[in-house]
Amino acid sequence: MSELGRRSGSQILRTFLPQQTADLKGGIYRVTEWSGALRILVDQDVIRQRLLREIMPWRIRGTDNGMSADLHKGTRIDVVELDDQRGVAVERFPRIWLCRVCRRIGKDRAKACRCGAKSWGQLHFVGTHSCGAIVEPWIKRCIAHDDVRLVSPRSSKARDIHFICPECGVEVMKGLGFQRPCVCGQGNIQWNVHKARTVYVPRGAVLVNPPRPDRMNEMLAVGGSRRALSWVIEGMSAPTPMEMAGKPTRGSLIEGLIRQGVGQGFAEKMAALAEEESELAADGADEIVILGEAQRAEAESQAVDIAMALAESRISSASLAELPGMEQVLADRYKNQYPAALARAGLAAVDLVERFPILNIMYGYTRGETAPGTTKLVPFRDRRTGYRLHGALSDTEALFLRLEPCRVANWLFTRGHQLPGFSQGDTDQQRARLAILKAADIPPPGDEPDVPTVGSDLLVLVHSYSHRFIRQAAVFAGIDRDALAEYLLPLHLGFFVYAEARGDFVLGGLQSVFEADLDNLLDAVVHAEHRCALDPGCTRGVGACLACLHLGEPSCRHFNTYLNRGPLFGRGGYLRTHW
Repeated sequence: MSELGRRSGSQILRTFLPQQTADLKGGIYRVTEWSGALRILVDQDVIRQRLLREIMPWRIRGTDNGMSADLHKGTRIDVVELDDQRGVAVERFPRIWLCRVCRRIGKDRAKACRCGAKSWGQLHFVGTHSCGAIVEPWIKRCIAHDDVRLVSPRSSKARDIHFICPECGVEVMKGLGFQRPCVCGQGNIQWNVHKARTVYVPRGAVLVNPPRPDRMNEMLAVGGSRRALSWVIEGMSAPTPMEMAGKPTRGSLIEGLIRQGVGQGFAEKMAALAEEESELAADGADEIVILGEAQRAEAESQAVDIAMALAESRISSASLAELPGMEQVLADRYKNQYPAALARAGLAAVDLVERFPILNIMYGYTRGETAPGTTKLVPFRDRRTGYRLHGALSDTEALFLRLEPCRVANWLFTRGHQLPGFSQGDTDQQRARLAILKAADIPPPGDEPDVPTVGSDLLVLVHSYSHRFIRQAAVFAGIDRDALAEYLLPLHLGFFVYAEARGDFVLGGLQSVFEADLDNLLDAVVHAEHRCALDPGCTRGVGACLACLHLGEPSCRHFNTYLNRGPLFGRGGYLRTHW
């Protein structure tokens, strides 16, 4: 197999996916497969749950190509990463040969053009349909002379080009075949430049992958996802859920055993035996039981993400003052100025994660409109096993920021929301977390409710805070903001900011800011200029734009939706009011 060029793994993950076209060494190629791709071990339940949430906009509209039904049936999901030695297999596409000298359309690139030159390029237009099809144009030739030449105006629109006979000058064809039906029978082919944004829109997600498979097994052994949720609600005072004091409840023990492959009946017998031996806490002691099944499932999923992300390395800002051999001036700064800055910024804690295991996956693509759900999803499938996702796993560094629960709860009250189980002015952080979990229903991607809900307002707050923090952190770390990305966990009032492998980033940048300048960074988040250069237009619009809050893709996985400076800095804003 010939080598047509080399690209970084992160670039290949977005620009060299199956059925995607790309420019390589002066030619246009279509990717056929990742040759001999290597499997990445993932937890099937975790990735299935994430995919079901990601594809919800397509499922709601019935355009998910049956993926949701397959996932509910338990269809296998394989995640593969690039084999650097074998690379990506490609083929020439479209095979419409264009003479670079006279602009004739040739039949065989192995032969010279009628003008005498043998310098063939390709017509850079392709036809696509929302079903996922991609086709080559059919170019009509002059009947009398069996010849045709492209006449292309200064336009990228297919309807503006036309073809003439170079011998007699008669126009043979205009455009590329309007009203040509797709073989699926659901509409007509649309013609566009092969690199146009709507020709191929990769659809992907990011999730925290267990650093080692045994980490997930350890958590399952002590109660699984319910244990992780209890740990987060309690305030994460223990380093990990596995190190929490106290016994598991009956429900968490049964759930953990089932996830390890034990049958329901045997798991209940084991739980009954543990209860007889007084090895269980009463279910009443587990306040998670107040949550509905759907609420608990999503809250547990996000709690597992947090637990897995912090499993290998976690340094809290509060623990910095306790490090041995610390200079007195620095120790005083950690002890006094850091906590004060956190309080001003409305944060409960900031943790440094030196080994943040992030998994980027691409589960399919769409052709046409870029908004999720507007065109049919084409998932990547494996003919033998089920679904074949393309991914890249990396360990990077990250900061985990958690908003202060009572302050968030009181902010929600000012937005006109009710939180059953929590009263305005209450200072019980655990009660605030539970009340928010019970009241919040985070909107799925692509779904923006007409009337703000607890969940939508919470997502706007966490997402806007994340973008504000990234833009300021990039300045303090001296890097491009697109080198940082976010991972939102709105139900637990937190988000990770991590270093993107694709970005111009030197590992250690976030750690340096965390250890030496966190207080100044947080003060900049609160006090630095928050007005937009495009005000008053930006404020009168959605309250966020390129000049103030937007980030580049894929730093922001929500396509810069659910952003607004108002909840942060407007009247009653989270960073303007102190409860």
